[in-house]
Amino acid sequence: MEENLREEIDMGIVKISDEVVGVIAGLAATEIKGVIGMSANLVGGITQILTGKKNLSKGVKVNVGENSATIDLFVVIEYGVKIPEVAKMVQDSVKRTVETMTGLVVSAVNVHVQNVAIPKLDEIRVENEE
Repeated sequence: MEENLREEIDMGIVKISDEVVGVIAGLAATEIKGVIGMSANLVGGITQILTGKKNLSKGVKVNVGENSATIDLFVVIEYGVKIPEVAKMVQDSVKRTVETMTGLVVSAVNVHVQNVAIPKLDEIRVENEE
């Protein structure tokens, strides 16, 4: 794994891996109302099925440059929400959270809407009856 942040301090070196930044970004994105979850690529989905372990950085790609990071998020959005508004909230939340927790400068947060989750017919009927 590559280190995103390598900082020498008086007592030693602090290293933060790309996967850690990915987990932080994924969790920050899924906290936003309207985001159902992250979209795993084919390899990540198969790995999760075979190992049974939930990959908290699925749907997140982190690229770290000299002094900054670019984060790509592949999200599933809830049907009926305003996609541009939700995407903007995701960008703000991920940038703020990653910068606060890691000290990295986030230069870009790219949100890729991969799918729209449509509620099941039974759920719609229950909501209409209430």
